[in-house]
Amino acid sequence: MFGWVRQPRNADAAGWTPDVDARPFGSGAVGSGAVGSGAVSSHVVGSGAAGSAGMSVGRVVVTSGSQAMALARELLDPSRSPAAFAAPRITERRLLHWSMITDPWASVPAAPPGVDVRVLLPEAPEFDALHVLVKSAGIACRRVRHLVDAETVSTLDKDGRLGPIWACPGFLPVANTAQLAPPRRTGASAEAARDAFELAWDSHDGPFTPDWTPVDAASLIPPAWVPYLGRPTLNPAQVEAAPHILRGESHVVVVAPTGSGKTIIGMLAALKAILGDGRKAAWLVPQRSLTDELDRELSTWRARGLRVERLSGEHVTDVEKVRRADLWVSTTEKFEAVCRSSSLRTALAEVGCLVVDEIHLLGSAARGPLLEALLARVRGADSPVRIVGLSATVANAEQVADWLGARVVSTSWRPTRLTWQVPMVPASSDRRAANASRLAATLAITRMITDDEGSVLVFCGSRRNVRATALAIAADRGAVIAGVDPDDADAVHRACARAGVGLHYKGWEYRHEAEREFRARRLEVLVATTTVAAGVNLPARAVVVRDTQIGLDRIDVATVQQMFGRAGRIGAGETEGWAYLICDESERATWQSRLVEGYTVRSHIADSLADHLLAEAAQDRIATFADAENWWLRTFAHHQGADGVSPVSDAVDLLVSGAYLTVSTSGPRPTESDDPSPRSCDVLLTVTDLGLLTTRFMVPVEIGIELREHVDGVDVPDAPEEAEWVLAGALGRLIPEFAEAPIAEELRPQVARLLRARGHRERLDEPGRAPGLSPSTGVEPGDLARVAFALVANSPALFTRPGRTIAGIPTPALTPILADSPRYFAWLAAQGGLGTVHPWVAVVAGDLGRRIRWRRLGATRGAGRLLWMCEQMATPTLAEGVVPELFAAARRRDVSNPDWPVGRPPTGCRLDHGAYVALLRDRATDASATERDGQVMLHGSAAVTAALWSGPNRLTVPLPRTDPTPYPTSDAPPADRGPGDRAPSSHGVALFTRRGDARSTGWLAAYNSIGTTATAADALLPPRGLIG
Repeated sequence: MFGWVRQPRNADAAGWTPDVDARPFGSGAVGSGAVGSGAVSSHVVGSGAAGSAGMSVGRVVVTSGSQAMALARELLDPSRSPAAFAAPRITERRLLHWSMITDPWASVPAAPPGVDVRVLLPEAPEFDALHVLVKSAGIACRRVRHLVDAETVSTLDKDGRLGPIWACPGFLPVANTAQLAPPRRTGASAEAARDAFELAWDSHDGPFTPDWTPVDAASLIPPAWVPYLGRPTLNPAQVEAAPHILRGESHVVVVAPTGSGKTIIGMLAALKAILGDGRKAAWLVPQRSLTDELDRELSTWRARGLRVERLSGEHVTDVEKVRRADLWVSTTEKFEAVCRSSSLRTALAEVGCLVVDEIHLLGSAARGPLLEALLARVRGADSPVRIVGLSATVANAEQVADWLGARVVSTSWRPTRLTWQVPMVPASSDRRAANASRLAATLAITRMITDDEGSVLVFCGSRRNVRATALAIAADRGAVIAGVDPDDADAVHRACARAGVGLHYKGWEYRHEAEREFRARRLEVLVATTTVAAGVNLPARAVVVRDTQIGLDRIDVATVQQMFGRAGRIGAGETEGWAYLICDESERATWQSRLVEGYTVRSHIADSLADHLLAEAAQDRIATFADAENWWLRTFAHHQGADGVSPVSDAVDLLVSGAYLTVSTSGPRPTESDDPSPRSCDVLLTVTDLGLLTTRFMVPVEIGIELREHVDGVDVPDAPEEAEWVLAGALGRLIPEFAEAPIAEELRPQVARLLRARGHRERLDEPGRAPGLSPSTGVEPGDLARVAFALVANSPALFTRPGRTIAGIPTPALTPILADSPRYFAWLAAQGGLGTVHPWVAVVAGDLGRRIRWRRLGATRGAGRLLWMCEQMATPTLAEGVVPELFAAARRRDVSNPDWPVGRPPTGCRLDHGAYVALLRDRATDASATERDGQVMLHGSAAVTAALWSGPNRLTVPLPRTDPTPYPTSDAPPADRGPGDRAPSSHGVALFTRRGDARSTGWLAAYNSIGTTATAADALLPPRGLIG
């Protein structure tokens, strides 16, 4: 096993030692309430208590000079000494002393009469002698394979009498920890240690032998359905759930451990809806990788004639195919987008069953609120849609089911035995030292498992840690890694593969190969990010969770449980599994408590309530304030005890102030003497055009407000490149997923160089050099996104060739940002005709957003309109393949904009003649704007809106219009107006069509066509030769 290091005698896990005074200074500290039997006042300004002029901050009390002596006398009162503090409560009445011993040279614990003494020992040859000694001393002892946790739990005080329960863990002996005193814990954390020991003890009362017999599926379900399952038998968990799924119509929540076969249960629910009831079914999964996995498992359904359609962000929605489908497999986000689409409302009404995979992620701060809002619509006994939730083990399953109006089917059956442990390493403020400790622990545990011919899944909190850990494990297995650059994907892959080590994370080009090789056991170790935990099904004998953080966020219990669930999967031919969460001494007690208590689903919808209220209102489910209140009362948040309806008022206020909703009353408005609350009259809520746009593009309400306020507050740019740089910075900083995109330490200098070059590859300065006092590695949150956008804007040719890096930045670091950003640009662009953003914002966003989406085409500034035309001619379903063909053909013919005459459709256009002609009428081509004597003559159809601007002032004008329109002016007196208010570069006109086209004057004319440069004097006239 390990190279063992003897623990110091005062931390011997095998025997108890004189207990230190465990009574904390703080059971009666300032502001804590009570000390012994007397109360102590808080020293907070304005509290009115003795010493109220002071303010407590931890153990420091800040006070005025006049109060100092009185406060000192109070604090020095003998009744406040530590000896007077209340001792910990005795909550465990048993005399017990339990030890997990992982030192083969440890002393045998004493066994006083009447004390429950137990010992868990590793099942390894070097512990055989100690095992004999323990048994001969009459001590109960059990053996655990691959045991590395060391901990003593006891209720004996220093005199051997019953006292408060305490626990003392030991360090994992992979470093020099002999002189470190392990932390001793009391109270709830000691009780968690007791419960963890008891779980391990109870599950190791003998060798594990799977004791279950497969049941013929045809004895429980219609025989004609069996071929759809892909196997002829059911396991005990499936047998228990099947009658509730097949014979009832009520909602069901199935709670079972990972690996117990919940997918088959979901299949039964979907088959009942499709084959039994003649309705559609929808199957929701939390992330895209799971749609791929489930889609493969459902391939037999297609072969047998069922129509299965996959809906995820990576796949374009074919509306007709979705309408005809029997089963939709979708991410929650994509399904919600379908719900918001008017074109699929009829098909949605045909859904009879909603299978919700991983329904416990209702408690996820990121994904939970959207799922909660969706389920709130269809919950309840009177719902026409049946909910079948598939959940991992959670502490409050009954509460979730009660909210849904569902029956709980719970089973603890698992085909394999799982043993989890929380090995402890020293805490360190030095990040490198902390990483080294975690890495050493990972190497030791991995070596222990693979030496026993087992496979190991190692989970890391970042891609860089994946590469570094994989290389370290490969080196530990004999690979030569000297000179291997962790950023060289080929070199890392070759070095690790030779040592039987694979890597897996989103963007790693060898991940599919790693999956195949690991499943085939040609790789013994797979090092991955959490994608594998929640997505790809890759079972192993053991799981090692190296990091307790993902980026800056602490990992949650549900994710750890998913990771643990990969251990000992029956698909790997294992009967036992081992899972390890490596923690430092400052966090081990917390994690042990969480794992013992299990995951508790808690609502987070209040954090984004305005988003969901807006979505419900946009789908015509909420029309009044009373509707909004009633909807809130149906949420899980309210079911869990959220008080009152004040969150609804706050959310409505936010939506109104952000111009997403308008409020009106259908009855007489209340007088001053009446109750002024919204419930005093029938308050109508109407979604504005901006609100509809926002919910369609799924832009969070608060982010939308911040973005609009920010771009309204900046000086209006006077050139395209400056405008793109400003917009790129705004989106990078204000959209959380872009601002929080991690920048690896070694990439910071290159990101800083690209920032200085504003994305111009040819302007990069020399590495390590920066102008003036600027640090050569200085980057801020959002800078990686800003660089990504600037590279597309100013070095588009870099994206035309697939490569592992772009301008020195790994492609996987840029791809998530570039893939998710077009919807934010499109949201800004669509506001041009609404007047809710300045015209420059809408025009620039429309062009840059399309160049980002179609970056592989290398489109330059001004290509946005031509790309828009190609999208319209291709149709959404065929856009991915057809747009590149149409764009390339246009450029070969030197076509640089969509302003061509009416005639035959271009080759490759997927529209019929009527639709094509209608598209030509929806261009901005036929509209015109001419300036004369400081006013603008505007001509165009009712499908066009004109936006005039002068400096920061803007005016939106619907067409047609016969009178000349003056440019908007500042409200300031003429003497106070800026010199640029009427400068040629500070004013212009933009013409926006409802379908998404735009043409502009002034410097914005650069976006009318590829290669255009223009001045403010340019007019917008229909091109010659247009047939109209």
